[in-house]
Amino acid sequence: MSKIKTLSIGLVGAGNIARFHAEAIGQVDGAQLTAVSTRNPETGGKFAETHGCEYAGDLDRLLERSDVDVIAITTPSGTHADIGIRAARAGKHVICEKPMAMDAQECREMIAACRKNNVGLSIGYRMQYEPYTQEIMRLGQEKVFGDVQHISCGAGYRHTNYDSWKVKKKYGGGAMYDMGVYPLQGARYVVGEEPLTVTAQTMVTRPREFQEVDEITMFQLEFPGGAVANLDTGFHTNFNYLQAFAQQGWFELKPFSGFGGIWGRTSRGELNFPNINQQATQMDEDAVSFSRGEEPRVPGEEGLKDMLVLDAVFESLKTGKKTMVKKV
Repeated sequence: MSKIKTLSIGLVGAGNIARFHAEAIGQVDGAQLTAVSTRNPETGGKFAETHGCEYAGDLDRLLERSDVDVIAITTPSGTHADIGIRAARAGKHVICEKPMAMDAQECREMIAACRKNNVGLSIGYRMQYEPYTQEIMRLGQEKVFGDVQHISCGAGYRHTNYDSWKVKKKYGGGAMYDMGVYPLQGARYVVGEEPLTVTAQTMVTRPREFQEVDEITMFQLEFPGGAVANLDTGFHTNFNYLQAFAQQGWFELKPFSGFGGIWGRTSRGELNFPNINQQATQMDEDAVSFSRGEEPRVPGEEGLKDMLVLDAVFESLKTGKKTMVKKV
């Protein structure tokens, strides 16, 4: 992909997602990894040594650096809004991992901060940069098989690290925040509409371990054009699939959001696209967008739209009733 300048990236966080980012940045022309910031100097130092960058120290020191153009946020969800707003105020472009924040209001605050400071904001929905995903978006939104009438989609894995932030509410833990945004995204980008209502249910198989956050959540969406979606997520077992049924056919991806490659077919036959490094493609394209002053493929508004649905999911879980999704 062509570029105007190579952008310097500062990573916040040094976990698995940060590692994916660092490895991806090393494979693209549009960006370079300059520094990493963590609260733990030992962890940050080891990460920096492994990935050939500098350990910047805490967030304030990273944001003070004039040689950093972009802040990539890979920390727990509960920290995203604070870091993103501070980065914007420091004049840095922002790439924020999903989910964008803890609720819709935090998303709006992040978007406003980036606009006020004239910096770009991209949300880490790497699948939208991937060719199989782009094809099913086309099939659904262009009604290649007629109107999509039903979507089944789910993503989950067996989570067993009970000391992790992912089982702590204040950090944005739980299956719905961590994995539920994948099937939610799948339904939204296949239909190309925003859902009207949500009905949600939750259950737990390990109540001692999952006291603060959801282990398993199922949720159903109704769309303006008549499509319905039956979606699920969980920390109880491994699953990853998307199936869409339309008036004159069907299409599916399995897995639909895996790092290791995507496979798909339709009622007319198998899909055949190259499997790419999704993270690298996003980082390269985002760098070009930021360099040119253009809106990225997945802007902050996309994260906000998902969070409006997540807010409705949690409201439905609280009340036990169908909940209307608020508009942007």
